[in-house]
Amino acid sequence: MLRNTEIPEAPMFKPEFPPQEPEPGMVLVDEDGKPEDRVESALKCLPHYDPASCWNGDSAPSFRYWKIRDYAHAYRSKIVTPSMVAEHIISVIEEFQKKNPMAPLLISFDEEEVRKQAAASTRRLEEGNPISILDGIFIAIKDDIDCYPHLSKGATTWMHEVRSVNRDAVCVSRLRSCGVIFVGKANMHELGMGTTGNNPNYGTTRNPHAFERYTGGSSSGPAAIVASGICSAALGTDGGGSVRIPSSLCGIVGLKTTYGRTDIGGSICDSGTVEIIGPMASSMEDVILVYAAMLGSSPADRICLNPSPPCLPNLSSYGNTDILGSLRLGKYTAWFNDVHSTDISDKCEDILNLLSKTHGCEMVEIVVPELDEMRIAHLVSIGSETQCSLNHDIEDGKGKRLTYDTRTSFALFRSFSAADYVAAQCFRRRLMYHHMEIFKKVDVIVTPTTGMTAPKIPPSALKYGETDMQVAAYLMRFVIAANLLGLPAISIPVGYDKQGLPIGLQIIGRPWAEATILRLASAVEELCGMSKKQPESFYDVLRTK
Repeated sequence: MLRNTEIPEAPMFKPEFPPQEPEPGMVLVDEDGKPEDRVESALKCLPHYDPASCWNGDSAPSFRYWKIRDYAHAYRSKIVTPSMVAEHIISVIEEFQKKNPMAPLLISFDEEEVRKQAAASTRRLEEGNPISILDGIFIAIKDDIDCYPHLSKGATTWMHEVRSVNRDAVCVSRLRSCGVIFVGKANMHELGMGTTGNNPNYGTTRNPHAFERYTGGSSSGPAAIVASGICSAALGTDGGGSVRIPSSLCGIVGLKTTYGRTDIGGSICDSGTVEIIGPMASSMEDVILVYAAMLGSSPADRICLNPSPPCLPNLSSYGNTDILGSLRLGKYTAWFNDVHSTDISDKCEDILNLLSKTHGCEMVEIVVPELDEMRIAHLVSIGSETQCSLNHDIEDGKGKRLTYDTRTSFALFRSFSAADYVAAQCFRRRLMYHHMEIFKKVDVIVTPTTGMTAPKIPPSALKYGETDMQVAAYLMRFVIAANLLGLPAISIPVGYDKQGLPIGLQIIGRPWAEATILRLASAVEELCGMSKKQPESFYDVLRTK
């Protein structure tokens, strides 16, 4: 398709955005300031918190995850300490490490390092000097993001042999400065090159809602560890839906920021033009708090991308409902309904109707042209960039140590020519124009996050992996635009299919419009709040009894 098409547009080698109008009802945050100050600003934007409603016994009407503010209240009320929670988490992680077949949440785990961080946090809290609301909060880091002193293997058996880790990635450093406790490096699909989370090297992480099913990938470990209740949040990477797909399949929230909004320095993926590091959490407010800590463009991106100042939605203001009512939601019905099961499109449609009825959001029918071309342009872009960054190691013999499905992908990537890559970048400019025209009519684009719920794991795939293009196509059906064009997008859980498997709604925003999609996703969460189900695999690490 690329080779036989004349594309009049000039190539766009990384996302270029036209100037954007300021978002209404937002609070500006200083990306050059201290991360803990941004977290404090984010805290003031959240709705009122009543700890009594969360700590009045076990008679809650429905299941809910503990939020970061619940942990903070428990710590400050001396109900529990970070060190006590650390011991609960260590015992759970060790239980997972012993499962047969192997289903590890973490690839790299050092219980003494966790205890050391927890003891320091406990000491600060006992002295009345917590650094921020995130002090003592447990977070997992995907294995392709540097978190010293852990190695970064990218879930391979050899990456740590050719790539040393001497410091934290930028986003990890920002979270550490807020008092976050890092539990270790979370499992993932090898080199992030898969949508299921299958990993023959270390064992395949299982979906907490159904042990025989995939979590989705490639951020499989981060999604599962959050959905299981073990960590409040996690960091994943998203180059082709790798934060949003597993978030959707595991029933949690996953944010893909605008390309360049967060600094990806210190990650295996830091040379590409489609990938970002994004937060994953069980609630919108926790995603907002973690996002506030880690945001901030790299110096290079500020020069070439000219980002709009970062801001957060003021969810505590009386004007929040009015702003929601002014939003125009773009829906391409033919695309929206292109799913494996109508359970998905029906559930997403129901919540959009509820948004319109409750808040007055306007639904606008749109057309997103050239979807097939967009998928191919994305594949050629991410494939060529991945091949380029790893070519030396692969030709040096490490390629033979990759799993079969990764080697299959690299064989495909090697078939792409330089002309194919340039043509894909021409399509990127063309597609950017189409989307900017759409955003003149609407504020966001809404789709299901994935075209299917969590697929079953074939037992034969556990040992050698698998390549299933049909599953990959369903899982990636709606996520590509945000990566190729660098747009912000979020997956928010909206319910379950007839088998009880989670369904996610995706909201795609204008460039730099994280605040708008965070506001709308928070409204969706509020409308769906009473329908959450406890996963089959769930651990209450905060309760002492």
